[in-house]
Amino acid sequence: MESASSRPGPAIDAVAVKVLISGGFGVGKTTLVGAVSEIVPLRTEELITELSEGVDDVSGIEDKSTTTVAMDFGRITISPELVLYLFGTPGQDRFWFMWDELARGALGAIVLVDTRRLDACFAAIDYFERRELPFVIGVNCFDGSQLYDVDEIRAALDVDPVIPVVLCDARQRESIKEILIKLMEHVMATARLAESVPAQQARSSAIT
Repeated sequence: MESASSRPGPAIDAVAVKVLISGGFGVGKTTLVGAVSEIVPLRTEELITELSEGVDDVSGIEDKSTTTVAMDFGRITISPELVLYLFGTPGQDRFWFMWDELARGALGAIVLVDTRRLDACFAAIDYFERRELPFVIGVNCFDGSQLYDVDEIRAALDVDPVIPVVLCDARQRESIKEILIKLMEHVMATARLAESVPAQQARSSAIT
């Protein structure tokens, strides 16, 4: 059986796209990258120690024993023409200084959401909105958590109606592939809209 690390790399003429996997502390970013990556993912996890008490908010995720301190990295080939490089951002406030570096050159992002702790994702949503970087909301359906429909979640997050909100399971490869494809569709739709606005403005100027 072929291992993930022995699979051939992307075709030379494939388009390489950088995608961020973001969200609050403990929402499943590392799990997502590990579940979908076709290579052995790079992880920068460290044990949570007593030194983090009073610094990291672990309410609702008391069983979590490790935390990402720099980034997660993985790769997935969507098609012979498209390869996505996934960069998972750290979730704690004290590591947010790395976000600008990780976001440089990114085409879009997935903001993972835990409905038990919606407030943990607000900072990520605000970050991408302010930078006008296309993103989708991935609602990670944890075992035992109450299920909400997409409209309820959209209303609670107060995001623009054009931003896709998708239910997912960060442990399941096929589930994550679907949300990555949804992100690429949203990125292309956003690009088409951006291109059409100057053309419409030019036509309006010509008429007046």
